[in-house]
Amino acid sequence: MANLIDFLQHQNLVWQGTENAPASRQVYETVSTGFGDLDKQLHGGLPKQGVVDIQSQVGIGELRLLLPYLRKQTRMCAVIHPPALLNAHALFHQGVDTGQFLVITPNSPQEALWAAEQCLKSGACGSVLLWHGDLEVHQVKRLQLAAQTGQGLICILRSGIKQSASLPVCLSLKLAPHELGLRVQVIKRQGGWAKPDFVLDMSTNWPELTAREKVPRSAQVVTIEQALQQVNR
Repeated sequence: MANLIDFLQHQNLVWQGTENAPASRQVYETVSTGFGDLDKQLHGGLPKQGVVDIQSQVGIGELRLLLPYLRKQTRMCAVIHPPALLNAHALFHQGVDTGQFLVITPNSPQEALWAAEQCLKSGACGSVLLWHGDLEVHQVKRLQLAAQTGQGLICILRSGIKQSASLPVCLSLKLAPHELGLRVQVIKRQGGWAKPDFVLDMSTNWPELTAREKVPRSAQVVTIEQALQQVNR
């Protein structure tokens, strides 16, 4: 039994409860998210391949979270069942190679999962962004296997989910809006522990979309009154 436990520990498949899963024992290769604070929390960044679960409301900055990662992609990125039309001009302005983007609009959730699996298995797509709802364990396992086959990463963005069961993913994040960017909670990380939520400051990257310094209400009233006086004159 002792030899079996030693073997599993050597393969980074189990670790002692008193350990904090240091980066030296990371069970998967990582790639930087482009945000130093987030990389530190994730012990290096996103997994280089596998399945990442992102639980988030739509339109709070979940795509901005992935933009630095997408800029570095050299293979095609499949975008499957997005909740709205992508703004290609905005993506290009952010340094993303839109010529490498493949947008797929399936007719059903089943078709979306099938398309994601095929994109991953083909090896042509280094990353897949899939908007989806509740998932079954066997569905995630199929995506995990496809990601390993094609050596790619799939980020599943889910909103309004009802299930509470844990899914076999490499990483699970929960996002919430914050005036400086996003509030991020690490729900699950393979080879490590869940972590309490923290604020990811995006004001340096997108100052126009954050509220680092709020104008006092009194100052707003004075400004409006002055504007009205100018109009009356």
